[in-house]
Amino acid sequence: MSALAARRPVKSWQDIVRNSDIVLAVAVVFVVAMMILPLPTPVLDVLLATNLGLAVTVLLVSMYMREPLDFAVFPSLLLMLTLFRLGLNVSATRLILLHGHAGRVIEAFGTLVVGGNYIVGIVVFIILMIIQFAVITNGAGRVAEVAARFTLDAMPGKQMSIDADLNAGMITEEEARARRRKIELEADFYGAMDGASKFVKGDAIASIVIVLVNILGGFAVGMFQLKLTLLESLQRFTLLAVGEGLVAQIPALLISTATGIIVTRAASEENLGADVLSQLFAHPRALAIVAVMLLSLALAPGLPKVPFLAIGLAAGAMGYMLQQHRVSFRAGPGAVEEEQAQEPGPGAKQPEGEAPAEARLQYDRLELEIGYGLIGLVDGSQGGDLLGRIALLRRQMAHELGFVLPKVRIRDNLRLAANGYVIKVHGEPVGKGELMLGRYLAMPIGEIHEPIDGIQTTEPAFGLPAFWITEEERPHAEVSGFTVVDAASVLTTHLGEVVKRHAGELLTLQDVKELLESVKQHDAAVVEELIPGSLSLAEVHEVLRRLLSEGVPIRNMIRIAEALVEGARQTRDPELLAEHVRRALARTICNIYRSADGVLHAIALAPQLEEYLAGCIQAIGNTRHIILDAAKLQRLLTEMSNAAESLAAQGWQPVVLCSAAIRAPLRRLTERSLASVPILSYAELAPDVSVQTETLVRVPLAEVSAI
Repeated sequence: MSALAARRPVKSWQDIVRNSDIVLAVAVVFVVAMMILPLPTPVLDVLLATNLGLAVTVLLVSMYMREPLDFAVFPSLLLMLTLFRLGLNVSATRLILLHGHAGRVIEAFGTLVVGGNYIVGIVVFIILMIIQFAVITNGAGRVAEVAARFTLDAMPGKQMSIDADLNAGMITEEEARARRRKIELEADFYGAMDGASKFVKGDAIASIVIVLVNILGGFAVGMFQLKLTLLESLQRFTLLAVGEGLVAQIPALLISTATGIIVTRAASEENLGADVLSQLFAHPRALAIVAVMLLSLALAPGLPKVPFLAIGLAAGAMGYMLQQHRVSFRAGPGAVEEEQAQEPGPGAKQPEGEAPAEARLQYDRLELEIGYGLIGLVDGSQGGDLLGRIALLRRQMAHELGFVLPKVRIRDNLRLAANGYVIKVHGEPVGKGELMLGRYLAMPIGEIHEPIDGIQTTEPAFGLPAFWITEEERPHAEVSGFTVVDAASVLTTHLGEVVKRHAGELLTLQDVKELLESVKQHDAAVVEELIPGSLSLAEVHEVLRRLLSEGVPIRNMIRIAEALVEGARQTRDPELLAEHVRRALARTICNIYRSADGVLHAIALAPQLEEYLAGCIQAIGNTRHIILDAAKLQRLLTEMSNAAESLAAQGWQPVVLCSAAIRAPLRRLTERSLASVPILSYAELAPDVSVQTETLVRVPLAEVSAI
């Protein structure tokens, strides 16, 4: 029996929660009835006490919440509480004017709170109204308006960030859905708060009018109906009107304060009290300065000494205690003095809600910043599919290059042109361009039959001349021999080319470690022999970066590891090791650059030229360079560029062939001017690959005089 009795309150509360809609509907109907039917004074007293209790509850809840959405029902609750308070005003006004009495609560506020002096009561009421109307209500309304505007403006960027994180694999679909839902709720909440703040302002104005009506109406009732004297009418009804205004406006002031707290509250892991204490008293020196100032004022002639001495000593004592709490032991010179400055030891649990120091130092290796006019490319609601294309690009690049690309962080940047974008590697811009949404980029590839009308531009990935055309002009452009792509394809292609050019920079030590761990699952012997037996992880990383920087994929990590083990027996020089690995990957390299006919169409260097360049090689540090003066270098680059353009015009992939001794220095010499022209050594030609020498570069550099 006792167990059943103990379970009844829980069951009753569950019943109330289950039928909360009925309870709320009954409460609203009761408030409307209050405005029509007169209430007995005991009932009015209970309702006035309930109003005060609800106001205090709302204020405390707003202080304990951690973020505004924790109290998302507040705008609707504010409307209902305002309606409830207006119903109490109507009921109290009816009793005051009919009977000259409105219950003990209003009488107590009219006599005890203001000392029975109606002039003091009016002054106190006016001060409360000024505080509520001119300070709290106006401030809260303005903050709510600005917050609603900023929240709506930030929605596209937030949704884009969520889609980017989802595309990069940082969050799951469920987490992305939850974060999108939170953004929608934030927009709805601040929009509702912008309107709800008008209820508070209207309630303050209505309270002033109601008090004036009660005073004037009560004065008329007392003089003409109750036959009271002028002084008696003024004394009785003014006190009742002021008491009714105070008992209604004190809860209204609490609700207004709660409104201000909610709209100014930023998301936090703690409640308002904890944040105020931890942030206001976070600097003991500030309290020490305050203590000195107050103690100095206590010594000033004419000022009372006791208050300033008491508060000054209290501030000094609080500052001293806070400083003692922060200071840790001193283990000698240079020891850490503050507990907050100490790093957690191995295995220590990171405090909840606090990001580790390493996480705060991390940055994105690959970024894409877009202007506000290109947000439609990533906004799924507007038909944007850029995120899906980038996901496919990452998979394609992983297959081509042999390692998983870093996540592409997409951000909107208001400092860019509306249709502009910037691609960054390690935070630095490496590519940029402009797109035109709603148009297509037409590039002349091959023979052009007819010219087309469009906005002339330059294709950003390869620097080709192009035109932005409309949807209607697309069929004509394709028939005329133009290659036509949409804006998202242009951006994706540009991003892919940037990734290929900077793949060596994007590869990290962690990536290399993961690649070797993957190889270890299938061929543990070669990895154990390589690291740490032959090379360090950093040396392997440097070799792989050199391969990627020249477009050599690292898919076949087993063969690369075996070649490194072989090469490490002779040298640990990363450049020489990279050349050794290239020879091991000869077939892979040749397959990359073979033209559509299966032949490697090559540009060869004359033997005399190779001999001259070999004699110009100098070692600078651990790197070999070909040192030429400006005139000779310009002559060499011009001849090689002309030969490459001639082969490209015939539809073949130009490849420069040279001896293994000068391949790496020659690549370093030409990588700025001829970055798209690969340089291979004869040792990198697979036996079964057909090679056809199309051009022989003959530059008598020995005869070229310096400028």
